Amino acid sequence: MYKHILISTDGSDVAQKGVEHGLSLAKNLNATVTIITVTEPFPVYASGAAAGWAPGPIDMAGYEEGQKEFADKVLANAKAAAAKMGVAANVLHVPDARPAEAIVDAARSQGCSLIVMSSHGRRGLGRLLLGSQTSEVLTHSPVPVLVVR
Repeated sequence: MYKHILISTDGSDVAQKGVEHGLSLAKNLNATVTIITVTEPFPVYASGAAAGWAPGPIDMAGYEEGQKEFADKVLANAKAAAAKMGVAANVLHVPDARPAEAIVDAARSQGCSLIVMSSHGRRGLGRLLLGSQTSEVLTHSPVPVLVVR
């Protein structure tokens, strides 16, 4: 049924529930696992009134280094959780990308048959203001998506 499961995590406690559920499912199905985390580009805010600071190469390099360190830690923790459950897992860090797009692209390029991810369960204004990566993945995914809450 599901031969290759893509498990998405941002390192949060909520995402950890999805990692654990996805790993358990993979173990029961003897499926291949890829765990993905996505780090977003340097946030640049522009306005007509901004007359001062613009990020320089040192700012950008520091940000990218911090994002890579964060992603490495998130993926190491997820890989350790997989090993603890007896599941072999590949890890994938996609830097400087929008999470939903990167997850859908990875599912396609890795030949995944299922995406497992968590949802924070935000509704109403909070969802509109913060967006919903899970909702966007559900909308654009070429394969089934299992949402863990």
